[in-house]
Amino acid sequence: MTSTARRLLALALLYAAAPAAAGAQERAAGDSADRPAPRKAWYDRISLRGYTQVRYNRLLETNPELTCPQCDRSIGENGGFFIRRARLVFSGDVSDRVSIYIQPDFASDAGSGLHYGQIRDAYFDLYFDREKRFRARVGQSKVPWGWENLQSSSNRLPLDRNDALNSGIPNERDLGVFLYFNTPETRKRFKILTDSGLKGSGDYGMVGVGTYNGQTANRAEANNGGHTVARVSYPFRFVNGQFLELGVQGYTGTFAMSSSQRTAGVQGPSRFDDRRAAASFILYPQPLGLQAEWNTGTGPEIDPAALVIDERRLEGGYVQAMVRTRPGGQSLIPFARAQYYDGGKKVETDARSYRVREYEIGAEWLPIAAFELTAMYTISDRRYEDGENPDNHQKGQLLRLQAQFNY
Repeated sequence: MTSTARRLLALALLYAAAPAAAGAQERAAGDSADRPAPRKAWYDRISLRGYTQVRYNRLLETNPELTCPQCDRSIGENGGFFIRRARLVFSGDVSDRVSIYIQPDFASDAGSGLHYGQIRDAYFDLYFDREKRFRARVGQSKVPWGWENLQSSSNRLPLDRNDALNSGIPNERDLGVFLYFNTPETRKRFKILTDSGLKGSGDYGMVGVGTYNGQTANRAEANNGGHTVARVSYPFRFVNGQFLELGVQGYTGTFAMSSSQRTAGVQGPSRFDDRRAAASFILYPQPLGLQAEWNTGTGPEIDPAALVIDERRLEGGYVQAMVRTRPGGQSLIPFARAQYYDGGKKVETDARSYRVREYEIGAEWLPIAAFELTAMYTISDRRYEDGENPDNHQKGQLLRLQAQFNY
């Protein structure tokens, strides 16, 4: 056989074998496609993130007697460098219908000691449908009350939450069961508002209702009746891309005060009606933004002259303006806030009586994603009186600094 004939025979054999080889490859690919993808182990579904805040509040201070027990214990006399928060967040979808969220804080204080570990959040979400419209949240979590109260402290512009709404649910959390309803479109909008740097408060649904102990986070239930809460909030998106979120919310229940919360000689019942209603307006900074919230209601408050705690009216809120700029790809957000509150603070000694008028102006600078610096000048006028301090009215000014590390 000639060499030319041998070449022709070899080509013919290769051509005949090609369909069989292709068919074998297709069958192998089909078999692989029919096999389900290997399921991730539970530990591969859990993510870890967190942030730490370090503060200094003594610059340009005019009155060391001015303090703020609820917002920042390092303000005033003997205050220095202070770790305000040191948090880790463990979260993830452990199945198609269940997600978990656990957040300890390693900068909590207990008595005279600092930097104790304490649970802030520990809950799971159970989704009732594949579209994740309905879910139940069970455990210790933020109570759907207010907008700034729900906003993460890692996103908030002012260093502390406003007195008026935060006094309703200090620490923002409690142990209970909450039901949330959303639509795919609103869920997407809430995510954009959080992930895009617009300082969103997170996804707490278009509608949220629930029941919780009512004594605030990390405190045991002190009576047989829990609190109930309801909130409706909707993020409008206009054709030019501007976001506007409007919300209303309210809660009601009975708050119990123990004898350890009273100074000697202070009288009054041990249980009080605790109910409030609030409205929220948030025009997101694109680049100009405006926030405003107001609440009114009834709660325990001391009469310092009579040394009696009883149920009294309360009201207050805040308004805040900000401008979001992006110089050189960085983030710089100047802001100004004015707040007012007249009422009691149920978790403080003797349900301390407050009247607050405070003005803050500052800026948040985020040069890189992992580091953030905030400077804020505060002009404060606070009257806060209890059984031991029936005439305590402090005015002062100070410059506050915070460095935040995100990881």
